[in-house]
Amino acid sequence: MSDKAPATGTEPVKPSNFLRGIIERDLEAGTYDRRPFGGSPGDAAHHAAGQPDPARVRLRFPPEPNGYLHVGHAKSICLNFGLARDYGGVCHLRFDDTNPEKEEQEYVDAISEMVQWLGWDWNAHGVSHQFYASDYFDFMYRAAEHLIERGLAYVDEQTPEQMRANRGDFTTPGTDSPFRSRTPEQNLARFREMRDGLHADGSMVLRAKIDMASPNINLRDPAIYRIRRATHHNTGDTWCIYPMYTYAHPIEDALERITHSICTLEFEDQRPFYDWLLERLAEGGLLAHPLPRQYEFGRLNLSYVITSKRKLKQLVDEQHVSGWDDPRMPTLAGMRRRGYTPASIRKMADDSGASKTNIWLDYSVLDIALRADLEDQAKRAMAVIDPVKLKLTNYAEVFGSQAHREPCGAPFHPHHAEWGQRAFSLGPELWIEREDFAEVPPKGYFRLFPGNKVRLKYGVIIECTGCEKDADGAITAVTATVIPDTKSGTPGADSVKVKGTITWVGAHEAVACEMRLFDRLFTEAQPDAGGRDFLTVLNPKSKQVVRSYLEPALATAQPDEKFQFERHGYFVADRLDHRADTPVFNRITGLKDGWAK
Repeated sequence: MSDKAPATGTEPVKPSNFLRGIIERDLEAGTYDRRPFGGSPGDAAHHAAGQPDPARVRLRFPPEPNGYLHVGHAKSICLNFGLARDYGGVCHLRFDDTNPEKEEQEYVDAISEMVQWLGWDWNAHGVSHQFYASDYFDFMYRAAEHLIERGLAYVDEQTPEQMRANRGDFTTPGTDSPFRSRTPEQNLARFREMRDGLHADGSMVLRAKIDMASPNINLRDPAIYRIRRATHHNTGDTWCIYPMYTYAHPIEDALERITHSICTLEFEDQRPFYDWLLERLAEGGLLAHPLPRQYEFGRLNLSYVITSKRKLKQLVDEQHVSGWDDPRMPTLAGMRRRGYTPASIRKMADDSGASKTNIWLDYSVLDIALRADLEDQAKRAMAVIDPVKLKLTNYAEVFGSQAHREPCGAPFHPHHAEWGQRAFSLGPELWIEREDFAEVPPKGYFRLFPGNKVRLKYGVIIECTGCEKDADGAITAVTATVIPDTKSGTPGADSVKVKGTITWVGAHEAVACEMRLFDRLFTEAQPDAGGRDFLTVLNPKSKQVVRSYLEPALATAQPDEKFQFERHGYFVADRLDHRADTPVFNRITGLKDGWAK
């Protein structure tokens, strides 16, 4: 089923959570019935002239374009778009681009791409619902002047240090700014001077006038505008003052007629200001009822990753990784390149539910979802990752000549006969895994050692006779003889009983490739716990590059194509570096959790 399809009675029932309960109660009460929508974001007059909103509810995913989306964002994406889908609504993709110093078009493009890659779409009713906070700067400025004129905002010229000192703390009320008693006319004139570039960056801010003694520190006259001379990716140099996020965000929601503004728990203390601001602007006729309501849910955290954009950027800038899309990164771009599927990420997000507390999931939960998704869609193939040569010393005697190639085959998938067969062949020399031979085998070892017999998977049974070594004593080749009349699928193939089966690739037709063996980027489940320097727990074995061999069917593998390499796990042809003449495969995950205790 496509994620973009509306919910129907034939779909599985979605697990309930408190957010679903809120939306269902609002729909039952008709809270948002017959509200007009102007067809695009706008103020109260714009929407009053519109038609009844075709969306039963409106939600939004509002990233700041100051970095790449990571796996934590996937939770918010799936939650907002999923709820909109399930309740006949629309989810907006809105870029909260109110900080020109950190935001770039590169991030805007990357965010749009990743939301679509996860399977979501912001087009509905023939309209695109992709918006930018910066498109509302004119209204935000008008709203700020409205607050000033009503005596609800003032220009403060204290230094940042003075403002922090006068703000008080949880046990001490704040102290009024000496500029708090200015008249609306004085504040308006000063604010317009800020707009016109007559004052230095950081020399003054516009603050809401609420209550400096409020027990909620966020209501102690929060700053809503600051001076910042910086070129904006969308508005250029039009503005030298920019709204603060806590001021801009509720206005953006209201202009877009968002019904349920869902955000993570750290914004819970901001909700009183969210409501205060929207009510004041609605009282002045700038915004229309019903106003958006904010609801908070617990953040999803995964073990063995960090999701701080600042710390992720540090990894990139200091070249601990190759870029934002390094396959070890928890960014969605990195996870896509590693080979994770959108369905597996959506399942992890959906299964984690929505609660009012932050939750931690072990990374293995995501890998379990990934394996379940890939099991039915990844073609099978044999690969030798750490190769050593296997020489069949009686090959010509058994097959008639050294030049003969004995055909073998296997299905591309054991449960998809319609996918057909892959073809490969035996020759006198093969590549096998180095770990499949032991001169002195440990107890319970059933692979190759002198005198032991094993089956070459899909091929014949062989008996190990020994090995060859170089001058330093390193093993350069394993030797064995073929047991005649034991080829898989032929009469008598089971006449010789063996306990071990090994994978292999014919040296005459092997596809040489670069294999990138990725593992977790950190050795600790919570890399930055307790203020620890996360760089001290980087996993030195998070990336290993080896020369490996693949069966010939993989010669035509395409970038992003995923396979299960029998016994080794799931791999993907690298989306950027893989080419027919230089194949590159990334390990996505093993067949089981290699980190299990």
